[in-house]
Amino acid sequence: MSEPAMSEPANGTVPCGGTEYGKRPFRRARVHFTDRITADGCDGWPVEAGRYRLVASRACPWASRAVISRRLLGLEDAISLAIPDPIQDDRSWRFTLDPDGRDPVLGIRFLSEAYDAREPDHPGGVSVPAVVDIPSGRLVTNDFQQITLDFATEWTALHRPGAPDLCPEPLREEMDILMAGVYRDVNNGVYRAGFATGQSEYDGAFRDLFRRLGLLSERLSGRRYLMGDTLTEADIRLFTTLVRFDAVYHGLFKCNLFKLAEDPVLWAYARDLFQTPGFGDTVDFHHIKQHYHRVLTGINPTGIVPLGPDLSAWLTPHHREELGGRPFGDGTPPGPVPAAEEVPPGGRAEHLRLGS
Repeated sequence: MSEPAMSEPANGTVPCGGTEYGKRPFRRARVHFTDRITADGCDGWPVEAGRYRLVASRACPWASRAVISRRLLGLEDAISLAIPDPIQDDRSWRFTLDPDGRDPVLGIRFLSEAYDAREPDHPGGVSVPAVVDIPSGRLVTNDFQQITLDFATEWTALHRPGAPDLCPEPLREEMDILMAGVYRDVNNGVYRAGFATGQSEYDGAFRDLFRRLGLLSERLSGRRYLMGDTLTEADIRLFTTLVRFDAVYHGLFKCNLFKLAEDPVLWAYARDLFQTPGFGDTVDFHHIKQHYHRVLTGINPTGIVPLGPDLSAWLTPHHREELGGRPFGDGTPPGPVPAAEEVPPGGRAEHLRLGS
């Protein structure tokens, strides 16, 4: 699965505290560190339990892909997880949520230190998700597109028993086509609209986004998941945008033709995924809202974080099970979230009823 190469600002990078967004045309950066961690170690990075650390902000949709994939596949014991503060500064993602402001495994205060250990003066900024080699403290990859594909196909020896096949080989060609359109018009489309500097630029992104959402709604009206009866990588990629839609993109990014909750098919589909182990239990709405509204000062100069919407609605019945399907195919759901990785109560949907 591939994606269009774009130019700066970089994925996950917020220059000058986010003040530049909305002042220049948005283009997504080409990923600079594209090494892969593979079963045969062909890039010099072999799959090895305990060697690598995944740095992934719960605020970032691109990083959330990796967090969901890791959980569905049961890779928690194989690759540890670092969660940075959702509020960045001009020194990049920081570990201020940890004791003494340092990641307890890597011993660094800022993710940029791992980037600099790999390549001083590297181009493209500091983005998440990022996989860091623990022994050397060096960044291995920030290729958010490839990280999840490799989790699914290269880390299979370390998958949990009953892990789903998120990238079924017979479906890969169709998935590539589907996800190329979703990436362009939805995943990246909300950013193109939100960071537009001119009316025509915004109009084009807006129309592409809602045209694609309409097509996806039609596709999902008669099937439970994007590729049929079981979950795949395609569902993960769409979900991480949908789960942020009403809380962030509808208002802050002016993606307001309709709310997700106003499309019966997409809203039911998104709630179905949210209520599936591995999806909603990784979502931190507090991190999401704080990051977008407080960091992106170029488009929200006051830094005010809205109280709404009522996010407890994510837990209401969706009735998608009436379409049949087996979420995990021949596999099983993941077990409980490791205690150290549970989303704090303030970020969970059940605690986020409007007015509470």
